[in-house]
Amino acid sequence: MGSLDSSRCVNHRNPRHAYRGISMSKLTKAARDRECQIRYPGCSSESSTTVLAHYRLAGTCGMGIKPNDLQAAWACAYCHDIADGRLRAPAVLSRDEVRLFHAEGVMRTQDALIREGKVSP
Repeated sequence: MGSLDSSRCVNHRNPRHAYRGISMSKLTKAARDRECQIRYPGCSSESSTTVLAHYRLAGTCGMGIKPNDLQAAWACAYCHDIADGRLRAPAVLSRDEVRLFHAEGVMRTQDALIREGKVSP
């Protein structure tokens, strides 16, 4: 893997960075009380703990800088902790499968936001 070019990273806290007029904080707030979209084995889909879990991808983030909020999935506390490495993933999942679950959760979250008219394709 090559080195991470931090000049290409986006700080989601920068108010100038928005997607078609939707502020990033609105996308963060849209995660509240949502069904978990990552769905690791053992997920309870506890919507009361759902937050926006950012997907880490080289070239889109860096040390202390999160990707933009469209590069994130609605995740319950359990799945968010696994995605961020605070909790060990179920033994049945490889590291690549953990990332795949998260990436698919990002796509499901984006699909829901588009269907609800919160973002445009």
